[in-house]
Amino acid sequence: MTRGPSAFSEGIPDDLPVPVDAARGDAMAPGARGDALVPGARGDSLVPGARGDSAAPGARGDSAAPGARGDSLVPGARGDSLVPGARTDSMAPGARNDSIVPSARGTETLRGIAGSPGVAIGTAVVIGAPKAEHPRRRIRSAEIQKELERFQTAVERAQDELRDMAKRVENHHRAEASILEAYLLMLGDEGLADAVKRQVAEERRCAEWAVAVACEAIAGRFAALDDPYLRERSHDVTFVGERLLRAFSVPPPADPPPSDAEPLSTRNLAALQSPMPATLGAALPRFSGPTILIAQDLSPADTAAMVDEPVVGFVTEVGTRTSHTSIMARALEIPAVVGVSDVLQRVSTGDLVAIDGLRGTVVVRPGPAELAEARARAERHVALAKELSEARHRAPQTKDGVKVSLRANVELPAEAILARDQGADGIGLYRTEFLYIDRKSPPSEEQQFEIFRAVVEALRPKPVTLRTFDIGGDKFVSTFQVPPEMNPMLGLRAVRLALSRPDVFLEHLRAMVRASAYGDVRIMIPMVAGLGELRQVRALLHRAQEQVRARGQACADEIPLGVMIEVPAAAIMVDHFAREAAFLSLGTNDLIQYALAVDRTSRSLAYLASPFDPSILRLIAKVIQAGQDFSRPVSICGAMASDPLAALLLLGLGIRDFSMEAAAIPEIKETLRRISVAEAEAVAAEALACATAEEVECCVAAAFAPDLYDLLTGERDTK
Repeated sequence: MTRGPSAFSEGIPDDLPVPVDAARGDAMAPGARGDALVPGARGDSLVPGARGDSAAPGARGDSAAPGARGDSLVPGARGDSLVPGARTDSMAPGARNDSIVPSARGTETLRGIAGSPGVAIGTAVVIGAPKAEHPRRRIRSAEIQKELERFQTAVERAQDELRDMAKRVENHHRAEASILEAYLLMLGDEGLADAVKRQVAEERRCAEWAVAVACEAIAGRFAALDDPYLRERSHDVTFVGERLLRAFSVPPPADPPPSDAEPLSTRNLAALQSPMPATLGAALPRFSGPTILIAQDLSPADTAAMVDEPVVGFVTEVGTRTSHTSIMARALEIPAVVGVSDVLQRVSTGDLVAIDGLRGTVVVRPGPAELAEARARAERHVALAKELSEARHRAPQTKDGVKVSLRANVELPAEAILARDQGADGIGLYRTEFLYIDRKSPPSEEQQFEIFRAVVEALRPKPVTLRTFDIGGDKFVSTFQVPPEMNPMLGLRAVRLALSRPDVFLEHLRAMVRASAYGDVRIMIPMVAGLGELRQVRALLHRAQEQVRARGQACADEIPLGVMIEVPAAAIMVDHFAREAAFLSLGTNDLIQYALAVDRTSRSLAYLASPFDPSILRLIAKVIQAGQDFSRPVSICGAMASDPLAALLLLGLGIRDFSMEAAAIPEIKETLRRISVAEAEAVAAEALACATAEEVECCVAAAFAPDLYDLLTGERDTK
């Protein structure tokens, strides 16, 4: 059986940057960057100065409205799949443009989360998602070896299926192929194999039952975490378990469809209503004409199976911006709306559906007016997306020619490829903590080194900043056996945990040091509160370099060591940090949380967690000034970097190095090109004199929103 490193730690795909302390949609204020947040920029939904119920200005959330965040404008959006319905042949097969009317049930609008940008119109195909059936049989001692062999065969069969899918998409969809390869690692995970063995040998369960119990337990541990991003990873484990259970029995090959197969709109649609497997693969129905796929959830394997199908949109009952339906849909440039409650009960196969992946809406059985609006909006979005795509490799600079650097926040090699393709100037934040997910012991130095090297080589010669693991007391307890804490966000986490386990931390640092031989590597320390922590890490880094050289292994002569400024104490003492650190990086998400004493995951307090709060701006200004005084680079890697209005405010405060999720780079690049540094500086000076977040927000929006209307709404006027 193929075995890999613990893929539940390093193989869990997560595509777009949403870490513990940087840009993360679902962990930020719900509704942020929505219609109610940008006075004067979002139409008539709010008068200047008004704030919505869920508004933390500039923060980004799952319910973000039009134009929210960079990933709502994926460059390269395909016109032919984003504007179905704009042409006669894009309508539901068999329907004429002038004959489409709502069914007897009437038009209904459902609301969810904007998962992937674009507007699509098509015929709904509803696919159920029951769990794979499996036997629950007790076995005798004599059967243990046979059941383990059956498990091994099933793993190999499931891996072969995923390899075939990865080959189908690798030439044109490298990111998707990388995610499928990560699933391969999960199937060969030692932790999963050990859990199954225990169920078979100790509990005397048959192989299928053992797989189901083991995967359910692992998924349950993810689902119980407080971290929204990590909770999403429970779905990955569930998908792998479903794929593995189905591999125990080899289905008969499907008969080829008859050459005269009827189009979707005229054949027996009721047959498609019957339950279908959660992991679709070859079991997908043959689609004819633009189709909106409606499901409880979809895996990367499911979406890979649809690469050559006329599926123009996805709608799922579960998921967030960080779920893989959203991730894969963005990579494939297909509109998606996720997290739509009861969608399986409220949409029927054959219904005409219009989905808006910018606003997070699903219009079921739209009438002529809704169809016309959807087509017009689709055309405007495609025009903007095309323009941004064509310009993504232009040098990032302001209207008056001042150069800026736009780097990406990533976690996996696949994301590094996406970052490069989006025109990133390097990796400003590579989060390493996900190497440690759900493991009994930390990953080996060799396992870490291989992943770090892959990221560095993908971006070479551009720089890659590796952040040492930011692990908290409420996560990864199986790895470090950290005792429960009343407030883990203020407890043994990040650099504190690393320094408490120097043996583990040295392995971590050695892997980074070795990766420095393959490109421009920088190392960054999270959650530093005192200068002593920086000095201790520097001493361990020097020891790691000596150990690597003593082995005869290659490494860079010098590796810059910087710190994240995300604890107010570090911001207050930043002049001392600037003397000793090679660079400073502002982690605004945690800085806001700690400075304002607001749990950033709390929806009820989201309105307080504003990056436009004057106290936050003053802390940021202090850090920037220290960088200038001591000639130290200062970058920003929090959610503020990928918000157009906030990015311009940061530009005015003096930031020239931004790091954000890769998909946001084209939008922020275009944002910066429209404003001069002098304009940004004038607004920043006015903002620093404001007394409240609301005043700052209105000040910034009044100055910049008119020039950014298309970016804030996600639409380009095509007239």
